[in-house]
This record gives sequence, C-alpha cells and structure tokens, in this order.
Amino acid sequence: MEELDVKPWYKQFWPWFLICIPVSSFIVGGIVVNFATDGTNSLVVDDYYKEGKSINARLDKIEKAKSLGISTRLNITDDVISVEFLSGAPQTREALKLDFFHVTLEERDFFVLLSADASGIYRAQNDTSVEGKWRLRLTPLDESWKVQKTITLPTTKATSFNP
Repeated sequence: MEELDVKPWYKQFWPWFLICIPVSSFIVGGIVVNFATDGTNSLVVDDYYKEGKSINARLDKIEKAKSLGISTRLNITDDVISVEFLSGAPQTREALKLDFFHVTLEERDFFVLLSADASGIYRAQNDTSVEGKWRLRLTPLDESWKVQKTITLPTTKATSFNP
C-alpha cells in the first residue's frame, strides 16, 4: 500500500479561505458601525417642536418685511456686495446683516455687515469665495424683519431680493 502525503489542516488553502470570508465580514461590519455611530449630522434637528416654533417666528419676520414694502436689488461682484433698496428702506440707515448659507457645506457659511453710503446703497467688502449655490438672508441688526433668497453665484447681473 502506498502512503498518502496528508498535510495538516492549517497548512492547506481551503480552510483558511473559508475562515477569511466570515472574518472579513466582521471587520467590514465593524467599520460600517463605526461610521454610522461616529460624529453628528448637522442637517438633523433633535428638537422638532422648538424648530417648528422657530419656523413660525421666521415666517412672521418675512411677513413683516412684506408689510414694510421692502424691495431690494442685490449685486455681488468679486470683492463688493451691495444692496440697493427700491422701496421700504430703513429710515435709520443702521447696518444690515447679510448671511450666506451654503446649501451643502456648513463650514462655508459666513456673514457680512452692510453699511449705507451717502446715496443709501448698502455696501460691504467681500474677501470670501462665493461660487456655488447659496441661501442668502438679509436682516437688520435687531432682526425685526427678514428677506431671503436662494441664488447661484457668480452672476453678472443684479438680482431682485424681495420677501
């Protein structure tokens, strides 16, 4: 009788191949669970009741801007942002705040303070890149009214910016 050359199981290919499949599944599953539980999502709101109440407050501010008859023209160039009031301009000529909210990247959000010049046009210098899609919000410093709009920048012409 011939003697068969039998290797122990740990020196053969197939047992290791069959062991690697479930082990790799556990590793990938652990990585996925780590991604799912790590960090926070800034687009998700935890307190929906408070968020709903603040939405109603925001709508009141838009209605206030409509009742004041606010109508503006917004012009954004490479380094200057200007807002010209066509109607409903604030009588006090106090500074206005223009918020830029990037539609997908929260870390790109910023704001500028606009001050009125002698002709009543509100201007500010801008050093930040504004290419892309933005949600803009114009408010006085006391935030008594609000005008907002979503626009894609850069644009070569002035944009109507009304409530």
